[in-house]
Amino acid sequence: MENGTVKIDALDNESGKPLRYWVLNDLIHKAADGGAKHIVVENVLGQRFIGACMEHKDLLLEIHGTPGNDLGVFMSGPRIEVFGNCEDQIGNTMDHGEIVVHGNAWDVTGLAARGGKIFVRGNGGYRIGIHMKAYREAKPVVVYGGGVKEFFGEYMAGGTLVALGMRIGNGSIKDLPPEEVVRGSIGCGMHGGAIYIRGEVSEHQLGVGASIRPFTEEDSRLLRPILEEFSKRFGVPMDTIESRGFTKIMPASSRPFGAYYNPRSV
Repeated sequence: MENGTVKIDALDNESGKPLRYWVLNDLIHKAADGGAKHIVVENVLGQRFIGACMEHKDLLLEIHGTPGNDLGVFMSGPRIEVFGNCEDQIGNTMDHGEIVVHGNAWDVTGLAARGGKIFVRGNGGYRIGIHMKAYREAKPVVVYGGGVKEFFGEYMAGGTLVALGMRIGNGSIKDLPPEEVVRGSIGCGMHGGAIYIRGEVSEHQLGVGASIRPFTEEDSRLLRPILEEFSKRFGVPMDTIESRGFTKIMPASSRPFGAYYNPRSV
């Protein structure tokens, strides 16, 4: 360990193949338990459960490569920074901490997250933010710089989801075409929380139980510090982010599917 930093190679030196995920995770947990404050993991290639259940609140876990499913699952404390793309379900049931992705992060990001923040520079897949929830001061935040696909915020019960609809490259930032920012069934079944889409959203894109509401000064106060964090993480100027307005999507009711059930016995 040098100055509190530990480097771990996710490749097996003898075989040249990726370490088994449980072997890699054991190395990471032992380094953190041994007092490391900065762990650099190189040559990551699909290993699952990296950062699972970690509670080391002053730890930076730096990942180079492509982590597999469930990055940061049940995490409560560390900051994970990924220099690459991620597979599915990052931040699954995350409690506290932060995940920053300098690439894309695909399906089911933030599944059932109860707190913490996830910032993704690029694009996302399906069902991002599904079952996110909030309680008192624990309010999860997920921000995508690019576009996302169907069922964004499905069954959402709390927290904040944001899609900025930008293509952020090295020294180049462009707005995505409207049809690539967000797809259909937005907020299907949502009964809490808020979704913010940079740009316009049509009614036909909404899922059952979601509704478009006016974007107010209160929304601006809520969103600005979140956007400032995103700006800091990825070097995107705030005036570029704010060059377009936001559409706010909220639950239409607390029981979005209430009318679909018939209490009569059959």
